[in-house]
Amino acid sequence: MSKSTSKQGGLTHHMLNVIEQVGNRLPHPIVLFFILSIGVIFTSFFVSLLDVAVEHPATGELVEVENLLSREGFQSIVSEAVDNFTSFAALGVVIVAMLGVGVADETGLINSALKKLVLGASERYLTSVIVFAGIMSNLAADAGYVVVVPLGAMIFAAKGRHPLAGLAAAFAGVSGGFSANLLVTSVDPLLAGMTAEGAQILDPSYTIAPTANYYFMAVSTVLIVLLGTWVTEKIVTPRLGTYEGKFEGEMKQTTPEENKGLKSALTWLLIAIAVLLLLTVPSNGLLRADGELIGAGTPFMNGIVPIIAVLFFIPALAYGFKVGHIKSSNDIANSLSKGMKDMAGLIALFFVISQFIAYFEWSNMGTILAVNGAEFLESIGLTGLPLIILFVILIGFINLFMGGAATKWAIMSPIFVPMLMELNYSPEFVQLAYRIGDSATNIVAPLMTYFAVVIGFAKKYDEHAGIGTIIATMIPYAIAFKLGWIILLSIWFVLGLPIGPGDTIFLSM
Repeated sequence: MSKSTSKQGGLTHHMLNVIEQVGNRLPHPIVLFFILSIGVIFTSFFVSLLDVAVEHPATGELVEVENLLSREGFQSIVSEAVDNFTSFAALGVVIVAMLGVGVADETGLINSALKKLVLGASERYLTSVIVFAGIMSNLAADAGYVVVVPLGAMIFAAKGRHPLAGLAAAFAGVSGGFSANLLVTSVDPLLAGMTAEGAQILDPSYTIAPTANYYFMAVSTVLIVLLGTWVTEKIVTPRLGTYEGKFEGEMKQTTPEENKGLKSALTWLLIAIAVLLLLTVPSNGLLRADGELIGAGTPFMNGIVPIIAVLFFIPALAYGFKVGHIKSSNDIANSLSKGMKDMAGLIALFFVISQFIAYFEWSNMGTILAVNGAEFLESIGLTGLPLIILFVILIGFINLFMGGAATKWAIMSPIFVPMLMELNYSPEFVQLAYRIGDSATNIVAPLMTYFAVVIGFAKKYDEHAGIGTIIATMIPYAIAFKLGWIILLSIWFVLGLPIGPGDTIFLSM
């Protein structure tokens, strides 16, 4: 492993090393996704010859494999390439967030803040704090991928530890722990609405609250922090070994000038937060919609990424002016430009990935896979806890091929919610099982939107890092999270505990 030395042996480490070596022998991600895009085009042609089709559970329409080598397919490939790229979800999130984070990095604010944080932090709890921060960052939608993940690597490097271990811990919290949280996030009302639509197939009056899974997800936060910390310390860190890159060495204390800059940055951050509270706390706040703050489509949730960018940008300016790194508007513009200098390769990668995902969606092969998998699970006739566990495993498998929690649930909720309601399971519980099945395999799913972003951050510390590096590093987390969640779900099921305020596992008879 580049920039690392590891003395670890054993079967597990050997298997992970093999996975990394094989994965990293694949072409550069840009080339790989180009090849995969071509593969989807030709696969769609051959599969379309087999007349494979399913009935869409939500609309009742027949879904067939679309041949992308047809006249219409070719025209879409050519004419919609730009739209595929500009509508790629990760593109805007990363660029906008980096406008703030990049300036904070260029002015030296992040470096000084990390020195303060790291030199005062307890080594014992550092990993747990990073995993927890990753989980809680889901309050800010997808911003955790471009804020917490690189910060995890920076903090570990500053502490003299392997930065990829810090990156992995943060990534595990942000993505593997996507459904866990101590608070209600934007995904809760989004999934609740889709689950309600599935339930209304049998009961038109059925409604589901955004807090339907709150108790279970709050406890899951503790579980994921514990498992994420254990995997990082006992498996990932020993396997990665000693980091030999440029961030090794003792970190010096902050200078008096840096301390003054940090005080100024903190002051302006508190002012910015105060303004944000004025916009969000009052029931008629400008960032609320019909009184709602946390929910799909509210101005606050839709604007969370630029809000985060501003919360980085304002303290960065205050710090830069105080320490003398920024003296004029030209310096501000230069900091913005320099903060984006590492984005070129990532943007090129985003272009290729956006085409691949679009082709896969156009072909309908992901939808057909999801529906067939759901129908298989329904057909084998399992009941009780084994059925729920198999459902969790199936969702995790489908997640490797079809990203987007909402996209999959829109397809699968009309199948599984009514089916399991017939077996007396509540729609809220079915939604819960879906969420933990979907979350655990995010971190090993190359089709997950932000997987390429994580690879880009890893390359900052190891230029040879690739798909194999990330998958091999994250597999132990995925296995631990999946097993841990299944065990927790089984305990909850056996004890019949409420999964949210007023929500139970079984329907009221």
